[in-house]
Amino acid sequence: MKKFFVTLLFIPLFSHSAQNFNAAKTKLVQLYKSNPQQTTFYCDCEYSWTGKKGIVDFSKCGYEPRKNENRAKRIEWEHVMPAENFGRHLQCWRNGGRKECKKDSRFNEMEGDLHNLQPSIGEVNGDRSNFRYSQFTKEFTQYGQCKSAVDFQTRKFQPREEIRGIIARTYFYMSDRYNINLSDSEHKLMTAWNKMYPPSNWECERNKLIEQIQGNDNKFVTQQCN
Repeated sequence: MKKFFVTLLFIPLFSHSAQNFNAAKTKLVQLYKSNPQQTTFYCDCEYSWTGKKGIVDFSKCGYEPRKNENRAKRIEWEHVMPAENFGRHLQCWRNGGRKECKKDSRFNEMEGDLHNLQPSIGEVNGDRSNFRYSQFTKEFTQYGQCKSAVDFQTRKFQPREEIRGIIARTYFYMSDRYNINLSDSEHKLMTAWNKMYPPSNWECERNKLIEQIQGNDNKFVTQQCN
């Protein structure tokens, strides 16, 4: 009897042509369903899954909707570096913004990069918009016990301390991978946060899981986890 040997090739689940926001959301749901102990990015709230829909549990984290209770109840995938920040470097954005860039493969790759996406309470995701990260307050009352805050007048968003290092390493990753310039103030803030808040066990593990799915790691996380 002849024996046949099959060579299995490792093929990333995302190729550049297939990497986009819709595909990313499907993969992220799978990833976080497999790690149900994880909480929302900005407010540290527990949530559960009904199919592909994430439902936030306000009762355990003390979250209080600011304005939009329906949106607050659901999980949305937040771009840590906003789409406008990386999109505006492309001609498609100058031609017609995000809608026009949906036709651009490079934008789709950036928009669907798993390293830049985090589970967020929908209302907070919407309020953050494309505001810059900052530190401006010690009072946190907008969302109940949530330790993040937004300043709509100055268009700034202050994240809770526990995720500031994640944000910094995500910004450095996006800047490095897609040749996106950070302003002097952004670079200074991210450098400080990167040093002050080293990776947690989950950040290290998440980085490895995303590398298995997407085919590349965030080297700014890897170099601190090894």
